[in-house]
Amino acid sequence: MIVYLSRTKNTKVLAEIIQQKTAGRIVEIEIETPYPEHYQTMVDQVAEENRTGYLPPLKTNIQNLESYDIIFVGFPTWGMQLPPPIKSFLSKYDLKGKTIIPFNTNAGYGIGTSLATIKQLAPNSRIIDGYSTQGGKERDGIFFVMEGSKAEQVDKDVEIWLTKIGLHR
Repeated sequence: MIVYLSRTKNTKVLAEIIQQKTAGRIVEIEIETPYPEHYQTMVDQVAEENRTGYLPPLKTNIQNLESYDIIFVGFPTWGMQLPPPIKSFLSKYDLKGKTIIPFNTNAGYGIGTSLATIKQLAPNSRIIDGYSTQGGKERDGIFFVMEGSKAEQVDKDVEIWLTKIGLHR
């Protein structure tokens, strides 16, 4: 299974590349009340959610998750942290005994504390080496970048990564 959160569609394209190479079921994580379109308003809201530990309720309801042993979890880095909707996902579902494989897009600063948070929220799961790539820089008005030569390079990199972790079909 491949679950992902994407605001500017960069993580969505990365999820689709993984799906093409693994034939996994793909599911977008959506929250009941979408985040504001205005960037700074969304950043302020997410900062407050992180500060208070608020987990936004999910609109997405995944059926038969227990039948999957491997779950790819995709997300952008927000404020150098795991986005609250992914925290909601990890808190909502029992992932005990599952293998979690994180994948990420970010504005060039990396994944921050995201991996540590995944380990904290899924302590009884096996978490293996993930994949991270630079996506857009929404703060700077650079939104969707997963096209052309960037998409081609990410496609090649994902193939190498999936082969390394033994999941390329």
